[in-house]
Amino acid sequence: MLRIGAVVLNSDPAQTASFWSRALRCQPGANPDLLVPASAPGPHLHLDSTDNTHLDLWTDSPEEQRAEVERLVQLGAKRVARDYPEDADFVVLADPAGTLFCVIDSSR
Repeated sequence: MLRIGAVVLNSDPAQTASFWSRALRCQPGANPDLLVPASAPGPHLHLDSTDNTHLDLWTDSPEEQRAEVERLVQLGAKRVARDYPEDADFVVLADPAGTLFCVIDSSR
């Protein structure tokens, strides 16, 4: 099932992690730039000073990722041309207004 897995926030983790973890009642994840909900399940907040603010939509398998990408394209999303790493677990799309988002295979 496609879901919001993370919001990527263009922000310096060293300056904002403490604020956002207290504001959203999150705790650091395995990646120190990733804040995860402390009690209830929910989206993660990824603090990244080198990326644009965007949604990461998670799927549970490569097959589901492919199906959701195709479904979103049929709904009006566009594939974004880019050089992907060989082991990429994400696909970058843009909504009809050009806002970027990623569809991620969270099983990897």
